[in-house]
Amino acid sequence: MTKHELREQVFKAVFSIDTQLETENGIVPEEIVKNYLTKSCDEPLTEDETDYIFTKASAIGDMLTQLDEEINAVAEGWKTNRMGKAELNILRLAVYEIRYDESIPVKVAINEAVELAKEYCNQDAPSFINGMLAHFA
Repeated sequence: MTKHELREQVFKAVFSIDTQLETENGIVPEEIVKNYLTKSCDEPLTEDETDYIFTKASAIGDMLTQLDEEINAVAEGWKTNRMGKAELNILRLAVYEIRYDESIPVKVAINEAVELAKEYCNQDAPSFINGMLAHFA
């Protein structure tokens, strides 16, 4: 699996965390990611790929409030509660990579977020995400 495909799976797992935390009381991000990996993941994964997705998505899930605060601090007119779920979770992933994952270069995190937005969001989202992430670069 390519790094882009791994990142895409992390995005999908984080999206699952976001939607399930709203509807299921008492569930924790790690449980949601485990469920995603066993039931919803698109492709068979190696142990290393599973570990990568689980570790990164769980870390992001544990930091949702903090990441949202960081995004809200730079958002002008589009706080996280007004953003589409796909856009918000792409931003969360990218901000996490920019701020907390030293193995990912900032330019790569931004480019990958824009590419995910092209695939999963409307036509205006890539420029919105690029503009938001410029504040973190």
